[in-house]
Amino acid sequence: MFYSLFFCLAAASAPILLSAGTPAPANPYVQIERLEAARSLGNGALAGFVTSSDRRVAIRAALAIGRTKQSAGVPLLLRRVGDSDIGMRATSIYALGLIGGIPATQPVLSALLRDRAGAVQVAALDATDRLETAHMLTVTQERQAGRRIRELLGVGDVIVRARAATALEAFHGSTFAQDVVGTLARAYAREPDSYVRWHVVWTLFRAYAKRAPIETLQAALHDRAELVRVEAARAFGRRGDKSAVALLQPLTADPSWRVQEQTLEAINALQGKPATAHLKAIPAGVHTPAPEPDKFASLQALPRAVSSAKPQKPTPDAINTTTKLDPTTIALMTGPAKGPHPRVRLVTTQGNIYLELFPEWAPLTVENFLNLTSSGYYDNNPWFRIVPDFVVQTGDPTGNGNGDAGYTIPAEENPIEQNSYVISMGMNYTDPPNAHAIRDSAGTQFYITLSPQLHLNRDFTVFGRVIGGTDVLGRLIESDKIIRADRIPDSP
Repeated sequence: MFYSLFFCLAAASAPILLSAGTPAPANPYVQIERLEAARSLGNGALAGFVTSSDRRVAIRAALAIGRTKQSAGVPLLLRRVGDSDIGMRATSIYALGLIGGIPATQPVLSALLRDRAGAVQVAALDATDRLETAHMLTVTQERQAGRRIRELLGVGDVIVRARAATALEAFHGSTFAQDVVGTLARAYAREPDSYVRWHVVWTLFRAYAKRAPIETLQAALHDRAELVRVEAARAFGRRGDKSAVALLQPLTADPSWRVQEQTLEAINALQGKPATAHLKAIPAGVHTPAPEPDKFASLQALPRAVSSAKPQKPTPDAINTTTKLDPTTIALMTGPAKGPHPRVRLVTTQGNIYLELFPEWAPLTVENFLNLTSSGYYDNNPWFRIVPDFVVQTGDPTGNGNGDAGYTIPAEENPIEQNSYVISMGMNYTDPPNAHAIRDSAGTQFYITLSPQLHLNRDFTVFGRVIGGTDVLGRLIESDKIIRADRIPDSP
């Protein structure tokens, strides 16, 4: 069945002859993907798509313009940032953040300050984070943005509050950084929602650990929410105060394996020991999660496309265009679109892991992943990199972290957070001391996050999430492997 579907998709993207041999126009989503993958505005082609009467085509074109990172795309997006369509405004603002630069600052700031649509607020927070990180905001703009973001910590929607907390990480070098610390501490104390609380404590850990009130971090160590305790343990590990070992010690017996592993790592850091870069064995005393019932066990694997050839780089012509972006709400701006989504089962030596993929946000990445799955490329791949409370990584048959299929694919940045249990593509890095991810260097390697890694939001392509088998992730060590990867029927 997968074999047939693969060729149906390919056929659907090929020119269809009308009368007298005239080819029909190609699928607009495929045309947009071609330009995006080439990092090209197409000599006006994307300008035409972003003004399309089909609003979903226009929205997809706006995202593509942002991903080209061409400064000439800014004027095209500026025409749509005031659109009456919420999805169009949100995507245009997010795309401006991807391009960045001085011309993007004022429209992004205006959206942050004035737009009351939740999807646009989320986009503006992301874009402001990128601009502040790149030092594009003037002192006045920085203060305006910082004030507004702190106000958004008090709005009604939990996702906006959480994203506002995360965006404040970028302001750690500002003149009002200490005021930010106080705002975050007060936000934690009054916040009823655990989802927001862990975002607040993540930001304290990531950017303000040494300046955060110790009372706030101590309270977070005893928070009822697992992830808050994880982030608090991280923060104490970063503070460098060896006396905190006594505070952390009780968490080594925490009911959560993630809290246990992070606490051990924090204690190691405080004792001057190196972080665990490769998990070869479960640490003594860590209670790994018990196997859970496999709720997808009845789903049969789809037939594979039989091929002995080396996997080929995916082409835009074969992408899945069934499920389309329409980010008119906060949920649709920060998660999957409505419609069916491809699913994959990873049969591992510790149990099955189930993945749901997001072709609407990362069409070429998903096509690449499904091609590799169908070809058997991931069969017998080792988990060559497992870092406690960080990621499990695979996709290199050689197991040394340097192998791939001999090609790279473009990055497809999107607003989905690097939360726990998301799937993202690995990338190459430049050399120290200023090491950073190299854009468009992904190929076959992918990782699954074990806990929130929100600092990766700016560069890495999220293309799916784990929907079953999170318990398996807690039992994996680097001697484990993927026995077989199979596509299973799409989600309804």
